[in-house]
Amino acid sequence: MLDATTRPGGTATATPRATATEFVVPTLAPLPVIASVAATVDAPGGLAARCARALRSPWSRFALLVTLLAAAASSVLLFEPQRLLADGWPPQLGGVTAAAVFAVAYGLCTVAFVPRPLLNLAAGAVFGSQWGVAAALAGTVLGAGIAFGLGRVLGQGALRPLLRGRLLKAADGQLSRHGMRSMLAARLFPGVPFWAANYCAAVSRMGWPSFLVATALGSVPNTAAYVVAGARASSPTSPAFLIAMACIALPALVGAVVAWRKRHHLRRP
Repeated sequence: MLDATTRPGGTATATPRATATEFVVPTLAPLPVIASVAATVDAPGGLAARCARALRSPWSRFALLVTLLAAAASSVLLFEPQRLLADGWPPQLGGVTAAAVFAVAYGLCTVAFVPRPLLNLAAGAVFGSQWGVAAALAGTVLGAGIAFGLGRVLGQGALRPLLRGRLLKAADGQLSRHGMRSMLAARLFPGVPFWAANYCAAVSRMGWPSFLVATALGSVPNTAAYVVAGARASSPTSPAFLIAMACIALPALVGAVVAWRKRHHLRRP
């Protein structure tokens, strides 16, 4: 419908009549509103953020470390690597390849809490003195490095705040200030379990170079003695076997005496 209107000059014009119904075209929400809604999903107090913080927490990493070590120990019990001594080394492996494979297996077994003396004896029995010492030392450094890395990344954040006891503080201070000397002594003199020394050093502020160098140098005498004993086990009355056993017993005795004399230093606050 059109309504007629008259201009001042007398001319009539038509204008559209207002309709009873007006159409409203919906418009999209502005971008800032959408961004604010999306931001609430990733807000610091959101569920996803809380889950992420929980997974990155020190105790979550420590739980992962415990799980990995338990899985490693279970795998050793399941696969029984000691059967290699009874069944023999795989015939397709020999020379450098066999020694390298044994070194890797040695390192992984130490992470799984297999005692190093047994592995050293096995190295001597399988490869003899020369190749056995090389494979055992390589496996020792490899296993120590893996354990140190796992402890440093997954365990230090959770365990370091718990160092409140007198003995724990003394051990941590010794490793943090005199890491090279302390780790060298721990490797030279038996008595401290291999895995315990690795994880104690990882929780402390000891550096990677000092830890690996001290492990490599300090493990030579004890490792060589066990390897030679394993290689000459078939002739226990031979001079080489007797010297090897003496080299095993003497550091143990010296270590016990030194520990007894240093007990007062560890008890100091």
